[in-house]
Amino acid sequence: MNFFRFIFTKAFWIQVVIAALVTVLLCFAYLFWLDWYTNHDQKIKVPNLEKLTLTQVDEQLEQLDLRRKIIDSASFNPAYAPRTVIEQDPLADKLVKENRQVYIKLNASGYGKVTVPNLIYKTKRQAIPTLEALGFKIGNITYKPNIAENTVLEMRYKGKKLEPGTQLSKTSTIDLVLADGSNL
Repeated sequence: MNFFRFIFTKAFWIQVVIAALVTVLLCFAYLFWLDWYTNHDQKIKVPNLEKLTLTQVDEQLEQLDLRRKIIDSASFNPAYAPRTVIEQDPLADKLVKENRQVYIKLNASGYGKVTVPNLIYKTKRQAIPTLEALGFKIGNITYKPNIAENTVLEMRYKGKKLEPGTQLSKTSTIDLVLADGSNL
């Protein structure tokens, strides 16, 4: 019975009301602090960084209290100037908060070098797809007298004989000298 008398006392209910008020006040205080700490109402529009140099990117992001991080600079796109931005994340015009990191991909300064494979005495049908798969372009195809019809006798680059294992830039044009199938 003493327990029930304690529950219905005035002091007990005053303590319950005080505890409830303190809990509500702490919840509101926490929510206001959370809004302030996370910059809840802040919105910064991400600028379009495409085709800008790193110096220009840094200037724009510094004005907006944003940061940048380069995530790739290996691929080359001839439509963009060397060492300029080709991709960004978040995209332009997205809304972010201050101090947000913007990830960018830079255009490489040129095509990478590729090793020319040994295609001597391989067929035209093997050689052309192999070169194209490596990123080379096929230039002039000329023929020389030789019995092994349509086999590669020489590869040339800018008029000079090209040795297998030579390093050339991707998209270089390679000329092929093939056998015509004649019996000398």
